[in-house]
Amino acid sequence: MNDPTRVLVVDDSALMRKLIPQILASDDSIKVVGTAMDGTFGLKKIAELKPQVVTLDLEMPGLSGIDTLKEIMRRYRVPVIVVSSHSTQGASITLQALGLGAFDFVAKPQDVSARMPEIATQLITKIKAAAECNGSRMKPLPEDGRRAEKPSSVSTNAPTRVVAVGISTGGPNALQYMLSQLPGDFPGSIVVVQHMPDGFTDMFARRLDESCAIKVKEARSADLLLAGRVLICPGSRHIKVKRLPLGDVVVLTDDTRVHGHRPSADVLFKSVAEEFGSRGIAVLMTGMGDDGAEGMGYVKAAGGMTIAQSEDSCVVFGMPKAAIDRGYVVRIVSLDALANTLQAHCAPERGHDQRLESGGRAAGAGRV
Repeated sequence: MNDPTRVLVVDDSALMRKLIPQILASDDSIKVVGTAMDGTFGLKKIAELKPQVVTLDLEMPGLSGIDTLKEIMRRYRVPVIVVSSHSTQGASITLQALGLGAFDFVAKPQDVSARMPEIATQLITKIKAAAECNGSRMKPLPEDGRRAEKPSSVSTNAPTRVVAVGISTGGPNALQYMLSQLPGDFPGSIVVVQHMPDGFTDMFARRLDESCAIKVKEARSADLLLAGRVLICPGSRHIKVKRLPLGDVVVLTDDTRVHGHRPSADVLFKSVAEEFGSRGIAVLMTGMGDDGAEGMGYVKAAGGMTIAQSEDSCVVFGMPKAAIDRGYVVRIVSLDALANTLQAHCAPERGHDQRLESGGRAAGAGRV
């Protein structure tokens, strides 16, 4: 039997320093080796106790959570799971922490003492994934990156291809890196399912939009699929694509969770296969679990392109691996090459789209 994963809890709240160890004690494969009431003590205890994973509150007096995270990344490269407030300010600082190299985050429920057990499974799962992750893959984004210039006019062009992206743990940095490599006149339309709670995705989309030449926004029902635009699915909603006579759009729903996920990449991918057939591209990037694997099978069966991020460039290889193992992936591509790969597959072709512009939806979409 393997030794339990050693965890340090850093939080200025005495209640959280009590509740988090209680939650983690329910799993024999995790051992809380200590707690710290602020960042200064936390750094000392990392040196002393050598934890494999740190849970970190970001809103602390003295040495702030962000400054503590910077020091952890600089000195120790220990995976950090942020325990975040669900407020707007909490979402902003959490996204900043992910940009600095935090492994992932869990959002505190509004009523912490009564509802903290609701995040128990989520926290335990993420700690286990963090312990197995290769720390060298947790690359912080450069803080001084220049904002790319956007096109002067808003595109109203129909996309050459529809690119559906499923992504989870490690996603914010990977997605920002990939999208920042795309030009503002990218000919495809991109729809993203990023596993993230409600209240975080709008700010996430805004941060991406600020750092990328391509336009990025949180999706709303009936948003058009336009060339050169990225739509991020809101947290806790499903997103589908639909072809309509007046234009191709996204539709948001509150349907039940699929394998525990809402949003679900499987839901998005299946709709892309059914509505766009060979014009669809499904991409699975870094993330835990197997969301998107079956949906990718539908896209492949419909004649679309299927792409998985390579293991060596993923923070967590779960989602791409699940699709690869089932035989649904046509191309395996490193994060560095993803943008160029999408550019190549979305480039206009002569006689392009004659099959679909004549009228119907793609026929024969189904699972492999």
